[in-house]
Amino acid sequence: MRRVDWVFGIGYGDKFEKANEVLMKLIQDDNRILKDPEPFIALSELADSSVNIVVRAWVNAADYWGVYFDMNEKVYKSFDKEGLNIPFPQMDVHIQK
Repeated sequence: MRRVDWVFGIGYGDKFEKANEVLMKLIQDDNRILKDPEPFIALSELADSSVNIVVRAWVNAADYWGVYFDMNEKVYKSFDKEGLNIPFPQMDVHIQK
């Protein structure tokens, strides 16, 4: 077995509960992700540009990379579909004359 770790960011205006629900559904829908040990989802950081959510799940070692890359793609598509924003670093520059 091997543990897969992800960190997904959502915007500060987004609901953590909604992101948690979407992530748990994606985990439950992937039969390569083991039920025991139980997957773990938590709010891990209030970062500069995002609210970061850590996700940890166990898979058979042979499934590691497939699950890792598939979940990234599924989260990207699902968050957009569910109205959750994946933020990117931004900086406001004010020019005074």
